[in-house]
Amino acid sequence: MEYLGIKPNKPKVAVFDFSGCEGCELQLVNKEDTLIDFLSAIDLRGWREASSVINDDYDIALIEGSITRDDEIKRLEKIRSHAKVLVALGSCACFGGVNQMKNVFDLKKANQEVYGDKPKETAKVKAVKDVVKVDLEIPGCPISKAEVESIIRHLAWGMPFSYPVYPVCVECKQRFTTCMFEKGLMCLGPITMAGCNAPCPAGGLGCWGCRGPAKDPNYESFFAIARERGFSTAEVNERLNFFGGFQEVNAK
Repeated sequence: MEYLGIKPNKPKVAVFDFSGCEGCELQLVNKEDTLIDFLSAIDLRGWREASSVINDDYDIALIEGSITRDDEIKRLEKIRSHAKVLVALGSCACFGGVNQMKNVFDLKKANQEVYGDKPKETAKVKAVKDVVKVDLEIPGCPISKAEVESIIRHLAWGMPFSYPVYPVCVECKQRFTTCMFEKGLMCLGPITMAGCNAPCPAGGLGCWGCRGPAKDPNYESFFAIARERGFSTAEVNERLNFFGGFQEVNAK
């Protein structure tokens, strides 16, 4: 298609899934109000959930899910060799996600207990960046489709894009949402990067930190607030470790 004699530059995009629930991909295909525009703006080269097209010729690879087996490592390395830009899509790809909680267990023993004499291949969970070079990350569980669309526009046409430098708390205030700590709930909003529009607090749930740390988070103040509100160190660390975005941080 051409407009005024100009053929638009459509980036060649492929989407791949590894170990995860594929909820981030569903987030993309379920947003029907912009789906047609989104697909029209790209040259889709592969996306199992949305198309039967399979092609190794792509510029941008969107990777969903964590890496949990040796064959996934080889597959990811092959994708990286084809892609000019590789984007980690969602908390599992960025941090290991919920899957990484299994890393504290003896996997051989757990495998035997669950599968008996027919064990399944498994290994410690890795984020995508632990295996190959990642050019951009889009955290969240699930991701924000608006953020994905902004990044595609940025990569394809050089349109401005930047991650929020403020925490989820700011978005809660913008939505006039009552602080979850005031309701007696644990919330990582003060230290988690915004960009999701704070749907969990708006729905009555404390933030679980699926987008990872905000820029320059004040952990000491957050830990002090949590203690003042009666939350134990174990409760704080359980929340911090849930999605894997705060792996280097622990309350004491």
